[in-house]
Amino acid sequence: MVLAVRDPERGRAAERRIRERVPRAHTEVARLQLADLASVREFGHQYDHGVVDILVNNAGLVPGERTVTTDGFELAMGVNHLGHFLLTTLLTPALLRSDHARVVHLGSLVIRTAGSLDPQLGDGPTYTPFRAYAQSKLACAMFGVELDRRAKAVGRHLTSVVAHPGWSGTGLFGNEGMRQRITSGATRLLASSPEKGAQSQIRAACDLALIGGEFIGPRFGAYGRPSVVAHQPSVVDRDAAQILWDLSEKRVGQQFELAG
Repeated sequence: MVLAVRDPERGRAAERRIRERVPRAHTEVARLQLADLASVREFGHQYDHGVVDILVNNAGLVPGERTVTTDGFELAMGVNHLGHFLLTTLLTPALLRSDHARVVHLGSLVIRTAGSLDPQLGDGPTYTPFRAYAQSKLACAMFGVELDRRAKAVGRHLTSVVAHPGWSGTGLFGNEGMRQRITSGATRLLASSPEKGAQSQIRAACDLALIGGEFIGPRFGAYGRPSVVAHQPSVVDRDAAQILWDLSEKRVGQQFELAG
């Protein structure tokens, strides 16, 4: 298992915690900065010649203010979607060497508030951090569903599943700004633990009964056992998915090859 992390020191601390629970675990820590496409390419080229069975696109952030990545993308869209899009593109050859590869994409309850896809991908004149985050998570889910559809269309043994943790106390929402402070405070009091929140992603990655394209989340929305839940209509909009796919390829400068 490769732990792809922005901060190698924190990654090694996580690796130690894993080995305390599973002493025989085979783990490796590697640096990956999704806000920098050069870092994504460097990481991807380290592993594109091997075999990848499961790729979990887990990273996510909520910006405190309008910020851009190294490559000039709005930060939430750049990290939460475009960085993962390029990473998945680069690792697809390794995924396709697996007999039953799976890609898991981290969605969110906030997709319900996102509306339709913003074709400017965060570069428009109006901006709020929460909307930027919601749009980036909508893009993650749309990418997950469209990847599964395209893989099936060309007969590839690759499934793509979207998951969300419900309301989980992960520390994702910082304390900058009134809305973030209120959200952060309520989360500390009411949300489920990160361990419980992770159950949806674990099921999305490991449940062989899933056929691909599903959305896995807590049964009751914010809480509950991980279950197959309904996608928002905007997530399964085929025309918007085509627009997102084309824009993503253009932004990251890489075509996504599935046909072989």
